Parts: sequence; C-alpha cells; structure tokens
Amino acid sequence: MTQGAATQDSSTRRHTVGDLLAGLDEVTDRGVHFEGRFTTWARHLHDAAVRAGALRRWLAPDRPPHVGVLLANTPEFSALFAAAARHGFVLVGLNTTRRGAALVADIARADCQMVLCGDDTRDLIDDLDLGDVRIVDVDGPEWTAALHESEPAPLVDATPDDLLMLIFTSGTTGDPKAVRCTHRTFATSGQMIAERFAIGADDVVYLSMPMFHSNAMIAGWSVAVSGGASIVVRSRFSARGFVEDLHRYGVTFANYVGKPLNYILATEPHPDDASSSLRVMYGNEASAVDRQRFAARFGCRVVDGFGSTEGGVAITRTPDTPDDALGPLRPPTAVVDVETGEPVPPGVIGEIVNASGPGLFSGYYNDPDATADRMRGGVYHTGDLAWVDDAGYVHFAGRLGDWLRVDGENLGAGPIERILLRHPTIRQVAVHGIPVEIGDEIEAVIVADGDLDPAEFGDFLAAQDDLGPKQWPHRVRIVDELPETATFKTVKRLLGDGEPTWRRDGRTYG
Repeated sequence: MTQGAATQDSSTRRHTVGDLLAGLDEVTDRGVHFEGRFTTWARHLHDAAVRAGALRRWLAPDRPPHVGVLLANTPEFSALFAAAARHGFVLVGLNTTRRGAALVADIARADCQMVLCGDDTRDLIDDLDLGDVRIVDVDGPEWTAALHESEPAPLVDATPDDLLMLIFTSGTTGDPKAVRCTHRTFATSGQMIAERFAIGADDVVYLSMPMFHSNAMIAGWSVAVSGGASIVVRSRFSARGFVEDLHRYGVTFANYVGKPLNYILATEPHPDDASSSLRVMYGNEASAVDRQRFAARFGCRVVDGFGSTEGGVAITRTPDTPDDALGPLRPPTAVVDVETGEPVPPGVIGEIVNASGPGLFSGYYNDPDATADRMRGGVYHTGDLAWVDDAGYVHFAGRLGDWLRVDGENLGAGPIERILLRHPTIRQVAVHGIPVEIGDEIEAVIVADGDLDPAEFGDFLAAQDDLGPKQWPHRVRIVDELPETATFKTVKRLLGDGEPTWRRDGRTYG
C-alpha cells in the first residue's frame, strides 16, 4: 500500500516523471547516497541515459518494451526507473520474495523481454525456464561492457497516461495482478506528498522499503524528486541500520509500510534520537502506540494513512483523527453496502469505494476481467471493509475475500492452501489471518488423513520452491473437520482462533 492521491487539480503541477527529473539535470550538490558513496543527480541521470542506451540495443521494437528488475534496493534500480521515465520503456518490479513457478508466471504475465538481476538475486532465476527472456546480471561483465559501449539515449516525450511501471499485487485468490502505473501515478502523488510536507532541496529522503513496491516508489522516490531532495538508498530495511543511517546522513523524511516502526522502537536508543534531523515518517499500518512512541523518541511527526498500489482511494489522517481511525470520510470516498452499493449508516460495516470513478487506477496489465471487476458499475472497489463513526471517521474492519496482511504485504490464502494440499497427508486446509498488533499471523487449519510430524512439515514447506518466505504459516491447527456450507465451501469466519497445535519458530514447528 501507499498513499496515492486520487485527483489532480493544480495547473502548476508537473505531469510526468520526466518533468520532475528535468530540473535535476545539472544538480551537483544533491543526489543519491548508498553505502557511503554519493552520486550527484546530474551524474545519476547521465547514468540513467547510458543504461537506456544499452537496453535499446537489446529490446525488440515489435514487442512491449518491458524490462523486469529483480534487484534489492540499489542506485541501479533508481537509475533504471529514471531511464524508463525519460527514455521510453517500462520497468517491471519483480518481487524478490517470489519463488519458482510463481516468479516465472509474473515474468510471463508482464511480457518481460528482459530481466535484470544482481549477484544476490541471480540464484532466484538460474534454474527457471523463462523461454526467450534475456537475463542480464548487472554485477556481471556483460552489463559492464554494454554500458561502456553505449551512448546516452535521447529523451522521449511522455504523456501523463503513458505506462511507466508494472507493480504486482500479492494476489488474493490466485495469481498476482500487475497494476498499470502511469507517469500520472507517480508525478501526481509524489508532488502532493512533497507539497504537504514541504519537501525541498534541503531534505534527505530515506528509501528502505522494497523498490519493487509502490510504497517506496510513490511515497519515497517520487516525493524526493518532486522536491529536488537527496535520497538515501538502503538495500534492505534494518531497524538498527535505520537509526545509524538517520544520524549518518541527516535523514529528514522516510516512508514505511507495516511493522518498521515497531522494529525500530525495539532497538537501543541513540543519545541523539530526540534531536534527530527526522521531520516526517510517512506510511501506513503502524499501530497508534508505535506512532506515538516513535514521534516522541525521534522528535518527528508520524503520519499514517490509507491507500493502495492501484491508487483508486486515499484516506488521509488529520490532526483530530482518533488513534484507531484511518481519517475522515470525504467524497468521493464512500463506505457502501457490499450487496447494494448504497452508503451504509454509521457503525455498519461496508466496502470502501471511490464513488466518482477510478481515481489514479489505470487498470491491470493483461487482465481486463480483473480491471472490470475492480470498476464494477463505474465505481472503484477497494475490497477493504470499514465502518464510519458518528463523527465521520473511517475505521478499518478487514478485507473482502481471503486477504492476509503480513509485514506490510497483502497475501492471498488460496495459493498457500494449494501448496499445502500437495502434502500427501493433508486432506483439507483453510488458511486465514489471526489479527495481531500490526497485520496478521497466518494460521493453517488442517484436516489430515494421518499423523503429521512438525519437523517433517517444516521440511516439506522448505522444499516448495514457489512458497515465499512470508507465506509460511505462523500457526498450525489440526482439526477433525472444517466448518462448511451446504455446498461444501469452508466458512472461514467460523474458524475462530483456537489454541494452535504448533507454532513456528524460524523454519521449525513445535
């Protein structure tokens, strides 16, 4: 999730990411920090143009110019995104936690001509059959030679509605969907967030959330370039690393999704935390207690909102929003009856929608049926449930369907269930979420034909190459039968949260 803006009404706003970057071409006092190294914006954009030149030699003109990026957060990722924005190709963010056949399906679904990987991600695709997709290791000699031999690519004029990046959802009933993110998606939201928090040339924006996600690219990278700020890129989030980098680089703005505040608060305080440079911590899904404790420890403002990769709805907290609410309900956002589509009265749970249309949602790539379902009746449907209190504030109430929220990512129960059913002893399984302080714990409720051994179960999961690390159940409950309807469909609301048979510790159960 990220906090995208659903409308754009300022005539002074820049409409493409290329417009945002145009003012940084000659900037040499700001740029990109990474592991103690610094690259000016001027050099970074030159590097982007050279990369575009190299890619143009390999991309077939009669196929979609889609380049998959299977990388941790690096300046390379940032330069490739800038290259796509300025030189006319489409970046595909590939989730580095996907495995095996699931990753193959993502690459095929997005029509990737190429996949760029690094030394630390090459093993994820080494043994996969990707057909005619070209694989290039950006840490290897082929990429180095290509960059050395390439001239900077010319700039390409883009329109706000041109496709810039495909960002995958995690999938709620099966295969993930690739969200079409246009120039407008990034330019509109980035500028509105930068304006809201007065991000400018003196700011330093911290990127540690994965850059294949919208949170990092919309609520971080785009905010920085909108304000002409510097960026600190962290390869992977680390709680201790955040505190160290905050003081090392003078970070003033950072984005998050899920549990990072909680993890950071568990670290040993630094004596300078309360007087740190941090002004704003911006994201979603942090608990009220963590927001308050974080703001007090670092002397900053923590702003938690609600939105999605698709950009169809955004709910913004106000200073008077209750701690347990998302923010005030403001048109065109509405909470409606799931069956009738009519607004529900206060206290009644309904679905959060954008009643005026798609907002910034530009559809799913290669999936017209899913796009049509999301836009039923000309209304953007989030699939999220909420209720509104008497004062008009929205309170989150869960998700339609089998969505799980683990470490800031939406996961589908269906794919996990299908993998567990490969086990020869498991006859039926229902996967659902057990709410915890932040997000969900995954529970697998299992009906087995014989005895299950916890050690063998862990070994079985480890052998499933398409089971991502965040998809492992936290709890396993073995039961005699699952609650069912007359048509033999499992009634998940009746599963409850009884005492688990096993709990997971790392990759072992007991």
